[in-house]
Amino acid sequence: MSISILLRITAVLCLCVSATVATATTWQHEQGTLTLSETPKRVVALNWAATEALLLLGVTPVGVADKAGYSVWVKEPELPEAVPNIGTRVAPSLEAIAELKPDLIVTSSEMAPATDLLERIAPTYVISVYKKDSRPFSKAREMLLTLGEILDLEERAQAILTDIDHTLAAQRERLRRHGADDQPVALVNFLDDRHVRIYAPNGLYQTALNALGLTNAWPHAGNYWGFSVVGLEAIAAYPDSRIVVIEPTRPGLSEHLEDSPFWTYLPAVQRDEIYQVDAVWPFGGVFPVMRLASNLTDALIQGGTDNVR
Repeated sequence: MSISILLRITAVLCLCVSATVATATTWQHEQGTLTLSETPKRVVALNWAATEALLLLGVTPVGVADKAGYSVWVKEPELPEAVPNIGTRVAPSLEAIAELKPDLIVTSSEMAPATDLLERIAPTYVISVYKKDSRPFSKAREMLLTLGEILDLEERAQAILTDIDHTLAAQRERLRRHGADDQPVALVNFLDDRHVRIYAPNGLYQTALNALGLTNAWPHAGNYWGFSVVGLEAIAAYPDSRIVVIEPTRPGLSEHLEDSPFWTYLPAVQRDEIYQVDAVWPFGGVFPVMRLASNLTDALIQGGTDNVR
């Protein structure tokens, strides 16, 4: 083979390598870097925040973790029934993931011990909306925007955030017009008829309260997930608060509460200022903030009762 032919072959190979390098993009994440030369088409989501973000972007995951729970706790955006379940969020099946032949896996640092194993299956992007000292909504926005870049859907990601901002502003104005923004609210999930999970100022829900111009009745910081577990008597220390119960609630709860002095003596109960809203996932991404703001505005305008449904 002549030197001229070798030179031409070398030049062609260099051009190919240069083209590959030029089109490859790298993103930093919590466990390292993600480098892709093509837009992923088959994406697996190992937590509900990632599932939500993908669905908002118009991307149906090829597999998700804890599929059944998503329809109970998250609900929106709706997950198509045909999407396969690949195990739990804390222990997904690596075999099931591999069988789906994904070209991207989205997970959080809770799965850090398995990151190396996941990366053997497909490129893996690690981002945690919730971790110590994080700001959940800011991190959720970052996740949505970065996934928009990775999936070549940047304009859609920006449009989603713009729509959320507009919706929050509109709900705030509705509350103001109805004079329903002048009392603090306590956001709770019932664990049993004596104890609730109460949402704190450092959680995702606080973003919705801030956007609506509402004061969180519970002034104390919670765990890094943004909540504390307290007895009903703890809410009595804030007599001006309205109580907003976030579903789901346990069967028979209303009957138990009717006979509970811890409940019936609460000022909010006696003033018929108990409100109930549909389930909103408190550890999700950007969408739960808009969902809670809309549901909460509707409930506060419609008026309260003296018990849960």
